[in-house]
Amino acid sequence: MPRSPRSTGNLGCPPEDVAHGARPRRATQRGRNACRIVEDSSPNLTWVTFVACFLRTQAQQVLFNTCRCKLLCQKVMEKTGVLVLCAFGFWMFSIHLPSKVEVWQDDSINSPLQSLRMYQEKVRHHTGEIQDLRGSMNLLIAKLQEMEAMSDEQKMAQKIMKMIQGDYIEKADFALKSIGASIDFEHTSATYNHDKARSYWNWIRLWNYAQPPDVILEPNVTPGNCWAFEGDRGQVTIRLAQKVHLSNLTLQHIPKSISLSGSLDTAPKDFVIYGMESSPKEEVFLGAFQFQPENIIQMFPLQNQLARAFGAVKVKISSNWGNPRFTCLYRVRVHGSAAPRKEQSNNPCPERD
Repeated sequence: MPRSPRSTGNLGCPPEDVAHGARPRRATQRGRNACRIVEDSSPNLTWVTFVACFLRTQAQQVLFNTCRCKLLCQKVMEKTGVLVLCAFGFWMFSIHLPSKVEVWQDDSINSPLQSLRMYQEKVRHHTGEIQDLRGSMNLLIAKLQEMEAMSDEQKMAQKIMKMIQGDYIEKADFALKSIGASIDFEHTSATYNHDKARSYWNWIRLWNYAQPPDVILEPNVTPGNCWAFEGDRGQVTIRLAQKVHLSNLTLQHIPKSISLSGSLDTAPKDFVIYGMESSPKEEVFLGAFQFQPENIIQMFPLQNQLARAFGAVKVKISSNWGNPRFTCLYRVRVHGSAAPRKEQSNNPCPERD
């Protein structure tokens, strides 16, 4: 029995589920089933139904492809939008970034370069300073070498100056004229008067160049600045600046190297020391000694050191080193310790002229 025309009329129309996007496999299966039913029902309509089915399948494929194209277009549009946004963001970023990158590059490159230049300048400056220091060190080394070479000569010169000046004695001199010591001329030999030591004008003597005895109480020891007495025997009495407990006596003469005559035959040789009390006639023996002219300064410890103070000292010379005409004394020093004030007042010194 043939089917109703409604069923045949709906063969050319696509089903609603296919039109609304149903799955394509179900649609194709339904179309195939419809074609089979039509072939079975009416052989006359075979070619019509075949054409309808073919058209239907083609339409379904076109619709399916259209849907796929829409989906693909949507995805493409989405990706394209994302790409456009990314490109726009990259473009904006590339506009603002170069300035910052340049600043960063300038800071990151210029700061090390500047520090390197500063280090180079410092190194050059310190190199110049080191060279200057080396030069000054070389000069100092040369001066030190010169000083080492001259040290022996300077030491000898200083030693000679000390010997001439008598600084190495380092004892108080109570026979120094500048502190009040003087000569007792009554108990002192006469000064040697030589013709060469006098000045004349028309046979009239004007003055005498001979030095007085108190020259031996002064520290000026130079050739000719001495007290001379006639012959090889004489004496000198020194009033001390104050009463002293005597301990030593020092004699000084000029060295042979600066002597005008080139000899030391006028130097005293054997002498005796006496301590004198208030009365000049009272003399106390303190020692007998011999002066060696090779040693220009000689200190003699007293042989008889008494526990009493003396206000004067007598030096009695009994010989010299070969000159028969006169003997020269350059300087006499007296050492000891000052007596207390009670002894100074109770035992006055010998009376002065």
